[in-house]
Amino acid sequence: MREKRMPYIGLMKDEYERVPRPKGLRDVPKYMKALLGGFFKRLAYIIKLVWETGPWILIFMMLFSVITGILPIVGSLISKEILNELQKVISEKAVLESTGISYGAVFLGSVLMVLIVCFFVYRILNQVISRLNVAVTRIAGEKIVRHVKTKIMNKAKEIDIASFDRPEFYEKLENANREAGNRPISVLSSTFSAISTFITLVSYIAVLFTAPDMWWIAPIMILMSIPTAAVSFYYRKKTVTYMRRRSKDRRQMNYYSDIMVNKDMVKEIRMYELGDTFVDTYNDVFERYYRGIKKLILKENILLVIITIISSTLNCVFFALIAYHVFMGELQIGDYSLYTTALTSISANISSLIAVSSGVYEGTLFIDNLISFMNEKPTVVPSNSKTEKIAVGCPHSIEFKNVSFSYPESNVKVLDNINLTIRPGETAVLVGLNGAGKTTFIKLLTRLYDPTEGCILLDGKDLKEYDPNELYRIFGIIFQDFGKYAFSVSDNIRFGDILRETDENEIENAAKQANADDFIDRLSNGYDTPLMRVFEKDGTELSIGQWQKLAVARAFYSRSDILILDEPTASLDPLAEQEIFKQFDELRKDKTTIFVSHRLSSATTASKIIVLERGRLVEEGTHKELMAMKGRYYELFSTQAARYVSESN
Repeated sequence: MREKRMPYIGLMKDEYERVPRPKGLRDVPKYMKALLGGFFKRLAYIIKLVWETGPWILIFMMLFSVITGILPIVGSLISKEILNELQKVISEKAVLESTGISYGAVFLGSVLMVLIVCFFVYRILNQVISRLNVAVTRIAGEKIVRHVKTKIMNKAKEIDIASFDRPEFYEKLENANREAGNRPISVLSSTFSAISTFITLVSYIAVLFTAPDMWWIAPIMILMSIPTAAVSFYYRKKTVTYMRRRSKDRRQMNYYSDIMVNKDMVKEIRMYELGDTFVDTYNDVFERYYRGIKKLILKENILLVIITIISSTLNCVFFALIAYHVFMGELQIGDYSLYTTALTSISANISSLIAVSSGVYEGTLFIDNLISFMNEKPTVVPSNSKTEKIAVGCPHSIEFKNVSFSYPESNVKVLDNINLTIRPGETAVLVGLNGAGKTTFIKLLTRLYDPTEGCILLDGKDLKEYDPNELYRIFGIIFQDFGKYAFSVSDNIRFGDILRETDENEIENAAKQANADDFIDRLSNGYDTPLMRVFEKDGTELSIGQWQKLAVARAFYSRSDILILDEPTASLDPLAEQEIFKQFDELRKDKTTIFVSHRLSSATTASKIIVLERGRLVEEGTHKELMAMKGRYYELFSTQAARYVSESN
């Protein structure tokens, strides 16, 4: 019979081993050890994050938590002494009046006046500490958000591109980016609040133990808290488990709500009247998600209400018992104030401790997203500790040997057993219908992905033997889905070689080569014009063709050894395309060039045409050779040429 297993909850995912559910009392310690072990590991991770941000944050928060924990009992003790002293002074008032001594003078010089001054010093100190604690927490929160966001961005630089194709990883990244910035300071603040509450709780329990014949009240108050704690922690765990299980619902709700306010989608949504469809779909998903979360909330709070009624009834009995001792003369009025305050505070602090602790527990579970993301290991790394040096400033040879590739968690081969060689200085054109594998070919060549099978050689050595960062620098590339950056025009061009000292003349020259200088000169601030209305009110929105010219200019600016152009002119008119290809002819001298184009007229001058179909290399040769073969290339070229002829007629 298969052993029942508990779902993943309470342990760091990378270190997690499924722990069997406890079958009896003997298994409970192991079960709790596993859960608490995961909790403390996550809490330690958060403390480490905050320590990296600034040790002073932890020092101040610990100091404030200790002071905040002690102050309530100090205030209660002062209040008790004030009431007892007041009772004593009132009882002595008649005696003082019979002696003729001024009662006001006695009051001003009495212990009572000193106690009142002490009480207000305590009140001022309490408020000052509270304000300072809020200020430190807010300042620390801003710094921690920056630190965590920076860690996420730096980690994103080294993670494999293939990781972004895995839905569960991308969800992890989104959750880490959304939650982890504010979660650490929230969890840490709650943790120190719990420490403060615990100090106060222990102090008041100690006070109750000093009450005559009532020491047994404190243990009962503690026992009364166990059901509340059990219910709170149980339903926190259930809630987080539910949210994880329904993460698809939450992502769908975010998608449907975001798409309605996406400025790039709003035109099509309005024209096709899709708004109601997305709103209705959002509400359908919400109702599905809401039913489960509502049920959990109601069950938890019904149990807590029952426990609260029982607890309040017992408190009423304890209050009456203390009042009876005062009535019998065994306690003073100040003692009544102290002990009833202790009772109220113990009850309130236990509730607070449970709420804060369960909140901390829940918060640390969400930190799993960040921990799991930060533990993601890149695989696109040099195969040897000693990397090969890449010769720069010269053409390079490229060889694909039995290369196949499938995307993560897919058995479909996007490329299947590719074998080809591109010699130094050659211009190769990739040809094929959509889905043939052309863009994937480019991604493998630039080592954004590693082949599933086979290897790719650069100058006779496996790409894996080079440092990826050095490898990337020899490529000047325009992807089909090229970048559009909310920076200035000048920045969008110089991003082609960010390590190089900015040269305005070179930037302008790259723009001229890409035929982008005409529209740039017409912009309000020329090369300094901010693009996209994301941050600046005067940001300029470019057409897709203008953006593509900037992407081409970026490639011209890069000074790379290998030019890779994935549909570089798809959004340009034929005249602009022809002009840019003339510039490419000049730019690619003594360079290895690979480009993808659906307009096969651009392939006629290439030294090698590579025809891909459904991931396989079906033909290879010059335009003249392939036309003579009358194969797949001949069919594609002739079909396109016939269309152009019919359009011109």
